Amino acid sequence: MPSRRSLALCAIRLRLPAVPAAARLPLLCAAALLLAACAGTPTSRHGNLSRTPGKPMNDPSAGLEEISIQAMSLVGTPYRYGGNTPDSGFDCSGLVRYVVARAANVSLPRTTEAMGTRGSALDRSEVASGDLVFFNTTGRANSHVGIYVGQNRFVHAPSSGGTVRLEDMGKSYWASRYNGARRVVAAINQPLPAPTPAPAANPAPAPVPPPAVRPESAPPVDDDPIAAFANQ
Repeated sequence: MPSRRSLALCAIRLRLPAVPAAARLPLLCAAALLLAACAGTPTSRHGNLSRTPGKPMNDPSAGLEEISIQAMSLVGTPYRYGGNTPDSGFDCSGLVRYVVARAANVSLPRTTEAMGTRGSALDRSEVASGDLVFFNTTGRANSHVGIYVGQNRFVHAPSSGGTVRLEDMGKSYWASRYNGARRVVAAINQPLPAPTPAPAANPAPAPVPPPAVRPESAPPVDDDPIAAFANQ
C-alpha cells in the first residue's frame, strides 16, 4: 500500500487545492486509486476474439458499365495521332483499345477496320453502354470508332487539335455516317430477359353425362274394342 508520503507527492503533482487536514486524507486516497487505475493496461472492447478476413467483394460494375465509366473519365485528354495512353494522348482506336483493356481485360486490334470484325454485330435498338460504335468519316466503312455511353451519346477522340469528348449521335453529321455497332465484351451486368411465361394449359373437358334413360311409355289404350277383338 502506498505510504502517506507518496500519496502526498501525488497530490502535489495533481495540484490539489488547499483543503482542511480532516478532508485531505480521503482526497489523497482517491488520487492514489485514480493513479493505479491509469497505470493498468486497458482492456479491449472485443476481448481476445480474432477477426476473420471477409470474402473479397465482387465488383458489380464489371463489364459494359465499367467500359463506359472508364471512357467518361478520359474526356478532355488531348488527341494525338497514334497515341494510346492518357499521357501521350489518344487517337480514336487507341482510346477504345486502352479503355477496353483497362476496364474489361480484353485486347482489341489497333486499327478501326480490325476492331470492326471483333465481337458480335448489334441492331441499333440493341446498343448498350460499353458497346463500340463505328462511323464512315473518310469514305470507307468503319474508319472511325467510339464507345457508346448511353442516352444516344458516345465518347471518342475526334481529330487533330481536339480532345476526347462526349458526342451526340443524333447530330446529322454522325447520324448520316453511322456504320453500326459491335459488342466485344460479354454483357455481365445486362439484365436477363424476362422468362417467357408457359402457355396456360387447356382445361380438361368436363365429363359428358350419360344420356338420361327415358322411362318406357305405357302402351296406348285401344279405344276400338271391335278392332282389338278382330286382332286376337
